[in-house]
Amino acid sequence: MDNRTTYDLVVIGTGTAGTTVATNCRSKGLKVAIIDSKPFGGTCALRGCEPKKVLVEAAKTIDANHRLENKSISDIDKVHLNWRDLINFKRTFTEPFPKQREDSYVKAGIVPIHGKAKFIDKDAIKVRFNETDEDTGNDIIKGKYILIATGASPVNLGFPGLENVITSDQFLDLESYRLPDNIAFIGGGYISFEFAHIAARSGVKKITIFHRGKQPLEHFDSDLVSLLVQKSKNIGIDVRLETKVEKIDKITSPSAERKGKLVVHYSSVANSPTDYKLPKTLEVDLVVHGAGRVPNIEELDLKAAYIEHTSKGIKVNEYLQSVSNPIVYAAGDAASSGGTPLTPVATYEGNIVSTNILKGNSIKSNYAGLPSVVFTIPPLATVGLTEKDAKEQGLQFRTNHENTSKWSSSRRLGETHSGFKILIEQGSDRILGAHLIGPHAEEVINIFSIAIRLGLTVKDLNDPILYAYPTHASDVFYML
Repeated sequence: MDNRTTYDLVVIGTGTAGTTVATNCRSKGLKVAIIDSKPFGGTCALRGCEPKKVLVEAAKTIDANHRLENKSISDIDKVHLNWRDLINFKRTFTEPFPKQREDSYVKAGIVPIHGKAKFIDKDAIKVRFNETDEDTGNDIIKGKYILIATGASPVNLGFPGLENVITSDQFLDLESYRLPDNIAFIGGGYISFEFAHIAARSGVKKITIFHRGKQPLEHFDSDLVSLLVQKSKNIGIDVRLETKVEKIDKITSPSAERKGKLVVHYSSVANSPTDYKLPKTLEVDLVVHGAGRVPNIEELDLKAAYIEHTSKGIKVNEYLQSVSNPIVYAAGDAASSGGTPLTPVATYEGNIVSTNILKGNSIKSNYAGLPSVVFTIPPLATVGLTEKDAKEQGLQFRTNHENTSKWSSSRRLGETHSGFKILIEQGSDRILGAHLIGPHAEEVINIFSIAIRLGLTVKDLNDPILYAYPTHASDVFYML
């Protein structure tokens, strides 16, 4: 069957960016179709930030018991995390969501299409419904405008034995009463650190993070990352820097004790003695891919639509419009826009694209004041410039930096690793950057985000009447 239908807007991807554009444009009367080959909802709602946060909150409860042991809590060994129950609870959020999202499309008058999209011309897409046959069960649809919002997928690690590695998606769906005793994570980014901290509070005995660089979480302040690494080590996470995973083998030994276990082969990439660079091995029960994600655009056949792209995504101008095909826009993780791959960016870019489609290119992207958080325990948060960024831009600034583990806000929670670093411009007293680690850092960072976005100064924030006391937000007064 070969049906041809023309829409005012065709959206590829049902995540935050795609849904925002589809809904906004449909509300103004455009005829809209939205396509996805996966369950409707996108990464954040189904495989990312939302389900992950369910796991984090459970892990925080375990952590709080340990932090307050002998201070107010006793018999902590009686409190443990049941992994199967936690995953089942997580599914109460994720399983209903695809239908809820599809129902919302139908109610709004958006045409939902389940299938794999592939460009065949600059304004035409073939939607394949049957995975096993390229030539049957296809529709060809055309769009006056097309939005690519296909999100991201795990980067190809490119070493032998990848079939023995699970993705973060699969980690979020592991079915067992408890996690295995020995887990290795590849990559020192958000995914590895967040899941490692969850695993540590879930009773995993040995956890290893392999990272090729000198510093994990490269986009965060190095001093605060060092605090987080020390905290990670204190709870049993072995962070191995400047190490490269070479391959993963599965043990086939007849020994019941070792059968099915995995062997991680790794080597050092540091400038170190030759013997240290010799390949080493680590035997584990599970290996998790946490080495980052790349735009999910490989199967779209962008060349057929004259859409320029790089490894960072669709090449777009400041209006998020394709630089080579003007009817195409891109938003979220699929776009090489300069924004980081975060859900607020997807929402923000979706609103920009909507306006530029409906009213002509009139709004440009601006990512000032965008906060980012690693949901470890405690969380690490950042917004604005790092010291390195500010120096490279030639700015004159002062830095307020302090370890706050002795502050009451940390002591009353039993948190031993907390601190901040605030960059303030000389002369204007504008907040240039803020970097926090500690309880509720993920909430407090929003105050600095607003300050940077609106160009506020120390004087604007340095008023105790702005903050309920005693709260973690009231610590802002003492950071300035």
